Amino acid sequence: NLTMHYGTVIALDHVSFQANPGEVLGLLGPNGAGKTTAMRILTTYLYPSSGTAKVDGFDILGNPLEVRRRTGYLPETVPLYADMQVEEYLTFVGKARSLEGAKLTERLEWVKNACSLRPVWKHLLSELSKGYGQRVGLAQALIHDPQVLILDEPTSGLDPLQIIEIRTLIKNLAKEKTVVFSTHILQEVEVLADRIVIINEGKLVAYGTKAELAQKIGRPQSSLEEIFIQLLTPPKQVGV
Repeated sequence: NLTMHYGTVIALDHVSFQANPGEVLGLLGPNGAGKTTAMRILTTYLYPSSGTAKVDGFDILGNPLEVRRRTGYLPETVPLYADMQVEEYLTFVGKARSLEGAKLTERLEWVKNACSLRPVWKHLLSELSKGYGQRVGLAQALIHDPQVLILDEPTSGLDPLQIIEIRTLIKNLAKEKTVVFSTHILQEVEVLADRIVIINEGKLVAYGTKAELAQKIGRPQSSLEEIFIQLLTPPKQVGV
């Protein structure tokens, strides 16, 4: 029942869903649907107007620090410090996440390889392309080996090969973690998500596997694009 008001605007209206361990959950919806607001609430960046959520068993209102410890977050605008080198920045984030010594070294080496950052490891963040910046953003979300990953538009700005690499990484991570990601790109959800949440104008429109959503519209063989259009197109008014 997550609800969020910005003044008179209702960004989220009693939205409920669940993401299970070992699952990739895709938040799908048009721009302005409420996806980013939901993710900001789940990461304790925003305080909901009403409702609550649990992340890895901890309530976002009662135990926000525990939620943050267990969560890796890639926001839509990647939080990079332009005057730092990639290695320096990720070391800083790792220490902020209470990593030190051999454990910090181990995690730095892991994200360097997992996010394909070796070619730019000593570069300033200001020198990076948008694609590499996105990879560094993903690395900072993964540095502390969180149980839950919350990714807002994770493939934004990447070229086709980079998109395939990030998709593969997310799929592999989901074997041990819970991954929630948002996008407005249908193909991303079709390829990555085990289950789908469709939000529009702050309201939950549909929730389930692609097959379940197809059943909801009464067309079992439908593509995700057909499902999306059908669910978001208002019924035609019949004149009297």
